[in-house]
Amino acid sequence: MRLFQETLKVELPTGPACADITPLLEELVHRSGVEAGILQANSVGSTGSITTIEFEPGAVKDLEEAVERLAPREAYYHHQEAWHDGNGHSHVQAALLGPSVALSIVAGRLALGTWQQVVVINHDNRARTRRVAVTIVGE
Repeated sequence: MRLFQETLKVELPTGPACADITPLLEELVHRSGVEAGILQANSVGSTGSITTIEFEPGAVKDLEEAVERLAPREAYYHHQEAWHDGNGHSHVQAALLGPSVALSIVAGRLALGTWQQVVVINHDNRARTRRVAVTIVGE
């Protein structure tokens, strides 16, 4: 059994903003030497998320607009009472999408569909360097 861990850093503008990290994850799978197993990736921090989507401009724009509709920037958030930092929506958006993905590794590759990519999303009201902790386990 092999265990491989690494942290990626992804620069993202003010959210919601997405970046395709699939090539970076595929490279980590290759470097790990794991042929059959699982890759787990999580966004470190409470205003970032990870999911899968077809990474094409229309689908990405649809996702960004959908999270804005679910937790609009201009709505009232109790979080403001604690920190007054204007990012209550960021925490809610990130929580709705979730902080992590777990993906199977089959024949040394991520088991993804043809039009399925892994994206990290910044929901914060400022540009952020998103850290993505990756763990790969398998044989």
